[in-house]
Amino acid sequence: MSADLELQKAIYARLAGDEDLAALLATRIYDNVPGDAGFPYLAIGENETRDWPGGMEHRLIFHAFSRGGGRAEVKRIMGAVNAGLHDVALTLEGHALVNLRFLDGTTRREADGITWRGTIRFRAVTEEL
Repeated sequence: MSADLELQKAIYARLAGDEDLAALLATRIYDNVPGDAGFPYLAIGENETRDWPGGMEHRLIFHAFSRGGGRAEVKRIMGAVNAGLHDVALTLEGHALVNLRFLDGTTRREADGITWRGTIRFRAVTEEL
């Protein structure tokens, strides 16, 4: 199986099992956001994968969305994602996770004027076993 898919599966399992995120989102962590998704929620966003000496480099993006809780709520979600993923050890089938590190985060109000988006980016390196 590909390293990027194995990494996504492991990250999703980690986030879905995180008690702090569950307190903020319940089960609203999506790879494909349903049209009727309640707020707040976390979406697994864009990712880029490229060759890296001895393995693969992955750039991962997550988007937190809030309405009633505003910027403070997306910042709490982003903080929980960072705490759950930065420098965590994950097990991947057929691959080893060398590192997973926070890069940066941003918040902004969406064009509808009521939705806040927090974007948080990570970089990971994997090696094939």
